[in-house]
Amino acid sequence: MSAYTEGIITLLMINAIAAMGVCLLTGFTGVFTLGHAAYMALGGYATAILTVKYHLHWLPAVVAGGILAIVVAYVIGVPTLKLMGDYYAIASIGLGEAIRLILENWQSVTRGARGYPGIPTFTTMPVAVGFFLVLAFLLFCLLHGSYGRMFKACRDDHIAAALLGYDTARVRVLSLVLSAFYCGVSGGLLAGFLSFIQPVMFDMLKSTELTAVVVFGGLGSLSGCLLGTTIITLVTELFRPISQYRMLIYGAVLVIIMVLRPEGIMGQYEFGPKLFRKLFGRKAPAQERR
Repeated sequence: MSAYTEGIITLLMINAIAAMGVCLLTGFTGVFTLGHAAYMALGGYATAILTVKYHLHWLPAVVAGGILAIVVAYVIGVPTLKLMGDYYAIASIGLGEAIRLILENWQSVTRGARGYPGIPTFTTMPVAVGFFLVLAFLLFCLLHGSYGRMFKACRDDHIAAALLGYDTARVRVLSLVLSAFYCGVSGGLLAGFLSFIQPVMFDMLKSTELTAVVVFGGLGSLSGCLLGTTIITLVTELFRPISQYRMLIYGAVLVIIMVLRPEGIMGQYEFGPKLFRKLFGRKAPAQERR
């Protein structure tokens, strides 16, 4: 396998981890966000500082970056998750930009807009694939358990979920901190992959890209999230030689899919027997259905 192919697979795994975090919050809990790139920035900078300045091993540094994202998400989430719908999405934009501007202006710690160089290149393809497999398995188990049912209940109708006894506020905060952890880990791995990060890499465009991938793949489908991430990452990279048209092609792919299939590629289905029965199963005649 060539070094370029390994790089594409590594980048795909990093993007997929961040997309799984956004999928948990937006797709399964119904909280629309446009600021999760900030948690990637926190994880990336925490990993960079711990490995470069304090010479900490990269594995605990990446985990520490995810934990820092959890702490910040909890502090932010308790007051802001009282907002519903579009109001939280607007608030998430402001919070994401605020974190980015702090990183950009805190020069004594983050080196400001110049970026943070000299990060050890520890994110190889096996490391990225290993992190992805572990985190994907944990998220799969979470979504197919009692917590997954709580997330989906809050997404479908938070008032009905509250009447059924669910603590919807706690469920939303839990979903936010877990999604922030995934994005923080993704940011730490991205820092170890590029060996250089700067605040402009984690702007609103990156947050919008993460949310667009989740909507593109299908809200409420982990398989769709991963499939959408794969398609978007490959489209972005394969058309890099014609960089002046790359974003045009990227936008065209999003528009075509949203027009042809508004619910996303997978909708709320996952890869498995249920999907294949829907696609290839024999439909009963009208008399049998009656």
